[in-house]
Amino acid sequence: MVSVPVSYASPQSDLSLLARPITLGVIVGNRGFFPHHLAAEGRETTLQALEKAGIQAIIPDVSATSYGAIESLEESRLCAEVFKQHRDQIDGILVTLPNFGDERAVANAIRFSTLDVPVLVHAFPDDPAHMSIDQRRDSFCGKMSVCNNLRQYGIHYSLTTQHTSDPGSAAFRDDLSAFAAMCRVVRGLRRARVGLIGARPANFTTVRFSEKLLEQAGISVETLDLSDVFGRIDRIDGDDMAVEAKRQAIEGYCNCRSVPEASVTKMAKLGVVIDQWRVANQLDAISIQCWSSMQENFGVVPCTVMSMASDGLLPAACEADVTGSLSMLALVLASGSPAALVDWNNNYGDDPNKAVVFHCSNLPKSIMVDERPRMEASAILANTFGTEKAFGTIVGRVKPNPFTYLRMSTDDTAGRLCAYMGEGEFTNDALDTFGGYGVVRIPRLQELLARICEDGFEHHVALAQASVAPIIAEAFVKYLGWSVYLHSKESATIG
Repeated sequence: MVSVPVSYASPQSDLSLLARPITLGVIVGNRGFFPHHLAAEGRETTLQALEKAGIQAIIPDVSATSYGAIESLEESRLCAEVFKQHRDQIDGILVTLPNFGDERAVANAIRFSTLDVPVLVHAFPDDPAHMSIDQRRDSFCGKMSVCNNLRQYGIHYSLTTQHTSDPGSAAFRDDLSAFAAMCRVVRGLRRARVGLIGARPANFTTVRFSEKLLEQAGISVETLDLSDVFGRIDRIDGDDMAVEAKRQAIEGYCNCRSVPEASVTKMAKLGVVIDQWRVANQLDAISIQCWSSMQENFGVVPCTVMSMASDGLLPAACEADVTGSLSMLALVLASGSPAALVDWNNNYGDDPNKAVVFHCSNLPKSIMVDERPRMEASAILANTFGTEKAFGTIVGRVKPNPFTYLRMSTDDTAGRLCAYMGEGEFTNDALDTFGGYGVVRIPRLQELLARICEDGFEHHVALAQASVAPIIAEAFVKYLGWSVYLHSKESATIG
């Protein structure tokens, strides 16, 4: 059996998927009427392509089956047993067809393995100059037969961008990259653990969610009361080394020169308590009640701690927005880059395809123009509670880059999880305001806004500076069974 050793990150959360290679179970199709040497050569070519892409392979040993491929019922069972032995490692399955392949053998191997992971179906291209009986593949046709049988078996599958593609081509490398991202999203969300610190602010009924619907989807919510947070902070020794280390990290992360020392120390203590709780509960994302108990009873806003967490690929959402933090998590898993949570906040003049997005803010600094943004007092909260209790926001503009936006929600009335997503770009349009902000351009924005309002989605939206909307949409609809609205330049897809 060929099984490349897997190197795992510390299993604190499923974001360890970002720290280790994706592992695919590999099925090489073969059929007796077609050239066997193509199956043998195709196996090696495919494994080389996976290794070059940094993807690890689980596959029966080359000597365990004919030509190292799968054709018979016996070989299907053997392949399935190999997959079962490595089921905790396998993130997805690649079906590759160097010749026509046996469609029943492929479908049986997946069924017998009992794996419920994404499946990518790939077919080798024929060369018009080599179409003799010993060189012709017919994978073009065989792929249709395999997909037909997978559908009959009730096995969900994904397709390569081109119907056939050379494993050494750029197109196939891109397909592997997209499929790996899809695998991370599916595996990560099926076992996600979200931390909720504090109760939902009374006036934010918009961020209500169904914990039971999330649990049915494999997503667990761990709670911590703000009184427990403040109590743990009170019990921290004044010379605690962890607090000093966190303080230094904060000062290195952002410009704190205008912030009182006492506020930075409070922020450091809050960060230590959250870090310890997160690690103990193996959390993938967190949501925090920041409005307004934190200011009244502790004297800071937690934005800097949240910004640092999100910048380190641990999504942190404000206003106790659990499904907002899950939206951020999906973007992180798909893109491998930090995600932010913002408000759809303002129109931008009379341009129907532009808008202003904003938060106070807790935006990760990686998406901001300034490499070392400023920490300031929240302009909004300072008006109510005084400047001395409102320090902690990260201020600055978002970089002009393409981005993906995503909003997940629990539709309690319909008893399902739902989402919308799409892509746009941040612009350089003039804007003089406070907090964390940017101007976005989105094709057919007015149609998107109408959909958000018609379907009753929240005013928060997650975003990441990457183009991954179709990947997440397919993962949600095909493998997680969620309801999705995918907004694009020309049209929209509802699944």
